[in-house]
Amino acid sequence: MRGVAEVKEPCNLPMLSVDMENKENGSVGVKNSVENGRPPDPADWAVMDVVNYFRTAGFEEQANAFQEQEIDGKSLLLMTRNDVLTGLQLKLGPALKIYEYHVKPLQTKHLKNNSS
Repeated sequence: MRGVAEVKEPCNLPMLSVDMENKENGSVGVKNSVENGRPPDPADWAVMDVVNYFRTAGFEEQANAFQEQEIDGKSLLLMTRNDVLTGLQLKLGPALKIYEYHVKPLQTKHLKNNSS
């Protein structure tokens, strides 16, 4: 006779807050804090953290490319403009926005925080 499965309470992980007001450059503001369920330093992100970051930023389809290529935080921080534009096989428009408004600022912030 099988036992009844124990019902666990739903996980209460904080969600990443997104400022849905579009910026002048066409990007969506993403607030990156400790409360978003990911480590604050992108170098510590797992593949799914990277995927969820781009999904939350409005790049659902493109986020799958990061998952297929197994791009984690360390890999993301090493990506060049050319990697994003050609290596992930994304449409040009979204690829440009992803690099200019997300990858490059994450790289700059990481470098600034770790240059001490």
